[in-house]
Amino acid sequence: MQSEPETVCNVAISFDRCKITSVTCSCGNKDIFYCAHVVALSLYRIRKPDQVKLHLPISETLFQMNRDQLQKFVQYLITVHHTEVLPTAQKLADEILSQNSEINQVHGAPDPTAGASIDDENCWHLDEEQVQEQVKLFLSQGGYHGSGKQLNLLFAKVREMLKMRDSNGARMLTLITEQFMADPRLSLWRQQGTTMTDKYRQLWDELGALWMCIVLNPHCKLEQKSSWLKQLKKWNSVDVCPWEDGNHGNELPNLTNALPQGANANQENLGQCKSLEYQHLPAHKFLEEGESYLTLAVEVALIGLGQQRIMPDGLYAQEKVCRNEEQLISKLQEIELDDTLVKIFRKQAVFLLEGGPYSGLGEVIHRESVPMHTFAKYLFTSLLPHDAELAYKTALRAMRLLVLESTAPSGDLSRPHHIASVVPNRYPRWFTLSHIESQQCELASTMLTAAKGDVRRLETVLESIQKNIHSSSHIFKLAQDAFKIATLMDSLPDITLLKVSLELGLQVFPSSVVIIIKERNLMQCC
Repeated sequence: MQSEPETVCNVAISFDRCKITSVTCSCGNKDIFYCAHVVALSLYRIRKPDQVKLHLPISETLFQMNRDQLQKFVQYLITVHHTEVLPTAQKLADEILSQNSEINQVHGAPDPTAGASIDDENCWHLDEEQVQEQVKLFLSQGGYHGSGKQLNLLFAKVREMLKMRDSNGARMLTLITEQFMADPRLSLWRQQGTTMTDKYRQLWDELGALWMCIVLNPHCKLEQKSSWLKQLKKWNSVDVCPWEDGNHGNELPNLTNALPQGANANQENLGQCKSLEYQHLPAHKFLEEGESYLTLAVEVALIGLGQQRIMPDGLYAQEKVCRNEEQLISKLQEIELDDTLVKIFRKQAVFLLEGGPYSGLGEVIHRESVPMHTFAKYLFTSLLPHDAELAYKTALRAMRLLVLESTAPSGDLSRPHHIASVVPNRYPRWFTLSHIESQQCELASTMLTAAKGDVRRLETVLESIQKNIHSSSHIFKLAQDAFKIATLMDSLPDITLLKVSLELGLQVFPSSVVIIIKERNLMQCC
C-alpha cells in the first residue's frame, strides 16, 4: 500500500532436491502458509535464476582457505555479529582447545548449507506448531467467522500435497486430526447426548475421506501404512471419537428436503451438470490395448457403485450413502459415451449380474444390502440404445427390495460363490426408505416408458412391479404413468400399457372403482 512505509525483510530459504525445506523471514508473520516475502523471493529465484548466486557448501569454501584466510574469516564474522555470536564463538574455541571435550570426539563438523544425504527423506517445509494453532483456533470459533471455510482450505491443501506426492500431506492431516480429537465439544456433546452440527459432521467426513486417500495410496511404503494403521486405531479407541453415522437422537429430521425425490431429482442433477469434454489419454503402462485413464476411471466408478454393501445403521450414514451414490452418478452423466466406454458398460454389467457376494446385482444378496435402483436406472438408460436385452436384465434384477420382504429367496446354495440372504426377525431402521422406494418407482417408470409397444417386455416389467413394489402410493403413481404413456396425443393408445395401468390400479383400488375405470378406458379406446 502506498500509505504504508516500505519495509525491508530478511528472508532465507533452503532448498533440497527442488523442494523448499525451511524458511525464515524477519516479518514475524505466523501462519501455516508462506508469507508474501517468502513467496516473492521464491518467484524471483524461479524467474531469474541467474540473478541469485549459487554458492558451494560452506565446508567446501573453508576447505579451500589457508590458515590466514580461515583466521581472517572467523575474526570478521565475529566482528560483524559480535553481540550475537561472540559468546558462542568463545565457548566453541574453549571446547576445541580442550582435548577431552565432546566436540573433539566427533570427526568433522556439521554443515547446514550442505543439504541432506541422498538417502535422507526430503520434505517441503511445514510449520507444525502453526498448523496446530490454526486448526485449534478455527475449531474454537465453532463455525463462525468463516472458520469452516478456513478448515476446508486446509483440507484442499492436504489434497494438493497428496497430488504432488508430498509426504507432508500425511503429516499435516495427522496434525489436523489430533486437534479435531482434542476439541472439547466432543466430550460436551457426548455428556449431553446431543448430536454435532451438520457443518461439523461434514468436516469429519472430509477428514475421513482424506485418510482413505492416504492409506490407499499405492506409492506409500508398507511401514508407513503400518504406522498410520496404528495411529488410526489409537484415535478410534478414544471414547469421544465420533461414529461415522453420528449420535443416535430420538428426533428424525425430514428427509424430503435432504435428498432429491422423484423424477425431478435426476433432471413404474442433469441440469446442473457442466458441459465438460472428457478425452481419452492413453495409459501405456497398462496391459490391455485401448485402455485410457478415462476408461479406467469410468470402470472403477462402475465397480464401486455396483459393489454389494450393507446399509449402515445411523441416519446420517444412510443419507451419505444415497448422496454419495447420486453425486458419483451425476459425474458419470457428464461423460458422453463412445464405443469404447459402451464396451466398458457392457463388460461391467455382465460382471455384476454374474458376480457373487461382492456384487449388488448378483443373483443372491444380503437382505439389508444397499439397493441398486439409482445405479441400475443409470445403467439402463446408458445401455438401452446399444444392448436393450442387457439393459432390461440389469434393471429387472435391481428392482428387488428385500428389506421389505417377509421371506427372501434362498438362491442356489450349491454354487460356492453365492451367499445366502439372511432374513432376521426384525425390520431394520432404514431412515431413507421413502427415498429408496421413490428411486425404485423411478426405475420401474423408466422401464415402462422404454418398453412401450413391446408386449413381452411390458408384461415382464409389470410382473416385476407387482412382485417388488410394496408402496400403494408408488403403485398408483406407476398406474398413472403407464396410462399417460399409453395415451400420448401424438400416437394411438397402447393397449398393452393400458392393461398394465389397469392391473396396477387393481392392486390399490377397490374392485368397484377398478370396474368404473376399466369401462371408461375401454370407451376411450373404442
